[in-house]
Amino acid sequence: MSAWLDMALNGAPINDSLVSQRQQSLALLRAARWPNRKVEAWKYTPVRALEQIDYSAANQSTAARGVDAVEGLSAIELVLINGVPQAIAGELPAGLQVRALSEGEAIAGELFGSVKPSRHIFGLVNDVLAADGWVIDVAPGVQIETPLRIVYRTTEAAQAHGRVLVRLGDKSRLTVIEQAEGTEPSMSTYFSEFSVGVGAHLEHYRFALQTGAAMSVGGCHVLLAERSELHSTLVGFGSDLSRLDVDVIHGGEFASAKVNAIYLLDGRELFDLHSTIEHACANGTTEENVRGIAGGQSKAVFNGRIHIHRHAQKTLAELNNRNLLLTSGAEINTKPELEIYADDVRCAHGATVAETDKGALYYLQSRGISRSQAQIMLNFGFINELVDAMPNAALAQWLRPQLRARFAQMGDA
Repeated sequence: MSAWLDMALNGAPINDSLVSQRQQSLALLRAARWPNRKVEAWKYTPVRALEQIDYSAANQSTAARGVDAVEGLSAIELVLINGVPQAIAGELPAGLQVRALSEGEAIAGELFGSVKPSRHIFGLVNDVLAADGWVIDVAPGVQIETPLRIVYRTTEAAQAHGRVLVRLGDKSRLTVIEQAEGTEPSMSTYFSEFSVGVGAHLEHYRFALQTGAAMSVGGCHVLLAERSELHSTLVGFGSDLSRLDVDVIHGGEFASAKVNAIYLLDGRELFDLHSTIEHACANGTTEENVRGIAGGQSKAVFNGRIHIHRHAQKTLAELNNRNLLLTSGAEINTKPELEIYADDVRCAHGATVAETDKGALYYLQSRGISRSQAQIMLNFGFINELVDAMPNAALAQWLRPQLRARFAQMGDA
């Protein structure tokens, strides 16, 4: 184990209703191999930055601070500051229950660790150290029209560990927006688990927008029941250490998943996206599109795996990863995988890494457009298809200027 992990686990254990699950995860954690270049899942993602932090005297303030509104979006605001839930902003409609993790013992005991695979080492860290979070329950047949926006905030020189557990009853509908931001030196693990009932629909967003010294390792894990649907959009910026693990498990027939992801990096930033799609039942459908842009001396990592189990006949699954390098110093490591054990499926995967089209750049400049603006236009055109595909128009409108600002910061030389 690492010195950072030993220090993180030195505190008093959390003795709550989840103590049994926490102890099991702690045992797995102590037996696990700490990530290094010899661990395949961490081959290109060094975690040595963790060993250099000392937050023993950290400011763990949980003082509430207003959430910046998204223009045109009416949402129920749920905020975690250093992993501690704040007051709920917004009225809860009938059929929707939201409790702090420390207060929703019955549901928490049922959902905690039920979807997230135990192979995620930082997920085990979160199991042990996440004292609180949110538990969200939608009653069967209830269509929740107002989105839930969950904002993760970590203060300077703090370590934060929070958990979100969501259950959608049969034939229900819910939109969940997870948003993490920050630039100050900090370390956080925020993991979410979603259990989607029969015929239910989950519209999901995860905006991992930490930059600079705000280190974060998190995960989104979704279990789909029969005829349920998932539409997920993931957006990640880079930092000293930024990683997101995504698992989608087709646990019932005729389940459908659409996953779109964008990552944008500059300077010496690092972003790692690992996704695993498990088709465990027949007649499932998955469409995954991932676009990445890297400038400066940044490093992007993408590992996308689709696993078709023996009984998952009639599966349709596609994975496409396209990447754009803005500089010779940037690096993108991509590894799409198909593992198929059924014989009646239609599956495809592919990955490309290319440089900026010099001809297109020259053409725009010849029409009086500055080089920097031309670069922004080309970069935005590369990812705009996935932004346009976001079901929530207000969120797409809110995201576009942030992406443009991000492009303006990214060097092209």
